[in-house]
Amino acid sequence: MKRLKKVLITILVCVVFFSVYTFYITRNLTNMTPKQKVLKVFYPALMWITKLTGTNTSNIASNSIQPAISFYSLQTTLSDGSTLNFAALKGKKVMLVNTASDCGYTDQYADLEKLYQQYKVRLEIIAFPANDFKEQEKGDDNTIAAFCKKNYGVTFPIMAKSVVIKSNKQNPVFGWLTNPSGNGWNSKAPSWNFSKYLVNEKGELVHYFDPGISPLSKEVINAVTAN
Repeated sequence: MKRLKKVLITILVCVVFFSVYTFYITRNLTNMTPKQKVLKVFYPALMWITKLTGTNTSNIASNSIQPAISFYSLQTTLSDGSTLNFAALKGKKVMLVNTASDCGYTDQYADLEKLYQQYKVRLEIIAFPANDFKEQEKGDDNTIAAFCKKNYGVTFPIMAKSVVIKSNKQNPVFGWLTNPSGNGWNSKAPSWNFSKYLVNEKGELVHYFDPGISPLSKEVINAVTAN
């Protein structure tokens, strides 16, 4: 009985500590659901577990390969309904990321914004919200854009919600990223939300990073800053 009491007291203390910690971390976040707040708190632990187990940490790189279809011929729709022509991105590296608001990796929005602010002279980041993995992005375009801005201060472009996995509804940009007949070599589709594709200044796909690799990791920063 005494042992059971100790276990129950330990559980109660842990619950109280977690509740207080969650409140402290998320006290200024007014545009998050309870689930989103919990996911934000758990993010550091998720990244630690991911690194420890090697889950979702694939990093695929390629030397310069001329794409079969020019990256700069692509275009896509922003969350406000306007069109982004990729021809306007010439001369910059471009990171394209499929995102979601209710994912364990959602806190990477903050890391992506830090990366963007540090390197935006040479780097553009484009987010593609998608509901493809466990329906973790159910909001509409306006809701998603407001969530990103209010909770993470996102200033890089947010696209209209679309499909990023391989299907007949796949966003043409992700069709290019995941098909060698477009990009010249890569067939790797997003493994989960916050998969990252990096295109160099010449419009060549050069890297794929799994969700478990932080946007602020050494691997990503080395790729962004490479000549």
